[in-house]
Amino acid sequence: MTPHHDGVPATQTASQITQLDADPNPTPVETESYKTPLVIKLLVAATFVVILNETIMINAIPRLMVDFNVTARSAQWISSIFMLTMAAVIPVTGWFLQRLTTRAAYTIAMTTFTVGTIICGTAPIFEVLLAGRAVQAAGTAIMMPLLMTTVMTVVPEHARGRVMGNMMLAISVAPAMGPAVSGLILNLGSWRLIFAFMLPVAVAVTALSLRHLKNVGDTNTAPVSWFSVAVAALGFSTLVYGLSEVGARSTSQLILMIGGGAALVALFTFWQLRLQRIGSPLLDLRAFNHRTFTVSLVLMSVAFMAFLGSMILLPLYLQQLRGLSAMQTGFLVMPGGLAMGLLGPRVGALYDKVGARPLVIPGSVLMVVALFTMSRVIDAGTAYPLILGLHILLMVSLAAIFTPAFTLGLGALPPELYSHGSSILGTLQQVAGATGTAALVVILENRSRSLVSGGATADEAFIGGLQWAFIAGSAFGAVVIALSLLLPSKADQPAGPAH
Repeated sequence: MTPHHDGVPATQTASQITQLDADPNPTPVETESYKTPLVIKLLVAATFVVILNETIMINAIPRLMVDFNVTARSAQWISSIFMLTMAAVIPVTGWFLQRLTTRAAYTIAMTTFTVGTIICGTAPIFEVLLAGRAVQAAGTAIMMPLLMTTVMTVVPEHARGRVMGNMMLAISVAPAMGPAVSGLILNLGSWRLIFAFMLPVAVAVTALSLRHLKNVGDTNTAPVSWFSVAVAALGFSTLVYGLSEVGARSTSQLILMIGGGAALVALFTFWQLRLQRIGSPLLDLRAFNHRTFTVSLVLMSVAFMAFLGSMILLPLYLQQLRGLSAMQTGFLVMPGGLAMGLLGPRVGALYDKVGARPLVIPGSVLMVVALFTMSRVIDAGTAYPLILGLHILLMVSLAAIFTPAFTLGLGALPPELYSHGSSILGTLQQVAGATGTAALVVILENRSRSLVSGGATADEAFIGGLQWAFIAGSAFGAVVIALSLLLPSKADQPAGPAH
């Protein structure tokens, strides 16, 4: 292990100093007066920029179809390639972040994102645009685990909830703002203006951050298993792609893609268990030896299935049945994302005071209430204020779930597993989101076909399928309630070493 830190004696790491300074039983005044370190604020700002980019191209798809003469199905790859690259890269970040200093990892992430932005903005053909989006996504995939790992390293346990809540502000608000921001930019002209807008923002944030960013924690020079890298990238991206294609491909194609991806993921898992015996896994699965982390991870994965699955249903309803444009849809769902983000810091501060259970259990119940109510009230003429209110309620419930569960789960790990725990969480979020979306789309389509065969009109069948899909989402929520009852209020302290 080679220490990398600024102004810190060689015998003490940043995490050790944090542990020495932190009172294990802080008073409320101490918790409230804790100041978020500058390194976290800088990383949150950069993360906001790169995550905003994930959804900012949604409204540009019609323009791309015209400019590049591609079909709607091909144009959708502008979003799909981002998701697939994230799924391929995130499993590698646990090893990557342990080898590099904070500044080096940040520089690589933001430089990669910036280069991808330049490629996209100047792309002469559609294939080059897709390549640029993949490069952007690779940088984004590094930023999220880097931010999470840094928080766990430098922030004392008693203040992590509030700091994680500030993270949620960026993570939740950015994707909610993407479609609305792109809609406003597209009113000014070409889709290339989106990247012209993103480029100076990314450069400015990177330059400002590198002026103040300092290294925290230690680095590890463990060798990389390139076989693991290849299997992880191919396995997770194939699995997520297969799941995302449910409803658009034949059954035999889906079985081949999903089954092949799952087989490669199983091979990757077996290989990591083998590498653990010699001390150099690409993704250290010993994080699952910690019960609180495992329960929190499963809970968040199921919640993501309900969350992202439901998030695809509402735009389908608003655009296909109610005739709203993508920009109008974006503005209608944006208040929910803003509510979720703005509540993040408050929920985090409450977690620091009362723990996870008093927040996650009521949040899980509210999620079920919101989704089940949607299944009852959604029809061809549902009032927009009611849709808006239910969506905000759903986002508020998720704010009460994600920040506490995430903070509790990572807090249960020893420091040497923070980067691996963050990577595991990010990877399973991609898989869970694709799984939840696939499951609810299949339910919607099967129920709609059944109603059409029974004599219902196309609109009536679509509403019936939508209602069943929201009921399935509320069933996911019921699982989250059950898992929330298994959570401790606080992570076991101190967390033991990996073994």
